[in-house]
Amino acid sequence: MTTSTRGARRTPAVLVLEDGRIFRGRAYGAVGATFGEAVFSTGMTGYQETLTDPSYHRQVVVMTAPHIGNTGINDEDMESKKIWVSGYVVRDPARVPSNWRSTRSLDEELAAQGVVGISGIDTRALTRHLRERGAMRVGIFSGQALPDEGTMLAEVRQAPEMSGADLSAEVATTEAYVVPAIGPDGEAVPLGTAKFTVAAIDLGIKGMTPHRMAERGIEVHVLPATATVEDVYAAEPDGVFFSNGPGDPATADHPVSVMRGVLERGTPLFGICFGNQILGRALGFGTFKLKYGHRGINQPVQDRTTGKVEVTAHNHGFAVDAPLDQVSDTPYGRAEVSHVCLNDNVVEGLQLLDRPAFSVQYHPEAAAGPHDAAYLFDRFVNLMEGQRA
Repeated sequence: MTTSTRGARRTPAVLVLEDGRIFRGRAYGAVGATFGEAVFSTGMTGYQETLTDPSYHRQVVVMTAPHIGNTGINDEDMESKKIWVSGYVVRDPARVPSNWRSTRSLDEELAAQGVVGISGIDTRALTRHLRERGAMRVGIFSGQALPDEGTMLAEVRQAPEMSGADLSAEVATTEAYVVPAIGPDGEAVPLGTAKFTVAAIDLGIKGMTPHRMAERGIEVHVLPATATVEDVYAAEPDGVFFSNGPGDPATADHPVSVMRGVLERGTPLFGICFGNQILGRALGFGTFKLKYGHRGINQPVQDRTTGKVEVTAHNHGFAVDAPLDQVSDTPYGRAEVSHVCLNDNVVEGLQLLDRPAFSVQYHPEAAAGPHDAAYLFDRFVNLMEGQRA
């Protein structure tokens, strides 16, 4: 631990919610001020994957598990090139990391990347507050010259809301790149020789997602969120993938238009998280904001096509408004809800019955786990094999 992070842990910090609730603690990570949407994550591990997930852009994440930071930070488990959360809230941060893979502490990494956090507050009380009143705007303030409570609250209420936020282009790649398929020997397959080629629209993609496809012999062409239908088919894809990402799906008119172009051509299609909401909109369903969303790595979902219950990784604050117990007619044929959350009956998956397209609301790449939903990548491969046959 550096001297600067030791000092930061003695620096007073204040968390202010937009409804006026205030929590006082100590600075954790960078010292300063930050704003975002307060959400809570129920994962007891995997905090590094959470922090570097682009879907958390402009969110202040409250960890419900009390002890965070024990495994430190390494360079292998990053899901992107940077930390995306706007702020981080923990109750009892680890004093020193204790893991053979760790290269630095969590608070050092937060400070190095300028991520303002707070520790030492009652995260149980904060989580219960958010569960009762819903996700809301929040500010974290730290340093010797803290403003008065009225000033802090006014600044929080001036921060932008998540509803209506169009954020995917802010986190997506600006240049297309290729992730080569992985052969049986574990080595990359020469480009152009893979079993399948997939065009993946990056709306906030996690690094493990194209890797999971590469493990199955797929060459993945990752395209910017601004990619057109022509860009997609320039890759000569056997399938098209729409990734996870941040923001309000009601603003995602361009990805919806691209997806409709893919559906019209009948190319096998797979979407996850934000991609599920894009498919919902493309089929004519609406979307809505959840009261406090689903976040963490312990969410129970039932695959209605098999009856199997999976423990899954989630990060979404919006959901698709589709009928749970009937087949719906859409411009692209019949569609049904294929997966549902067992906690609250939120739609967790869609599938078309007359075209090769499906989606799920959660993260089957499962970084940092669990791996119950990895079969969905195999289902995508089966769709491409069936289309080729």
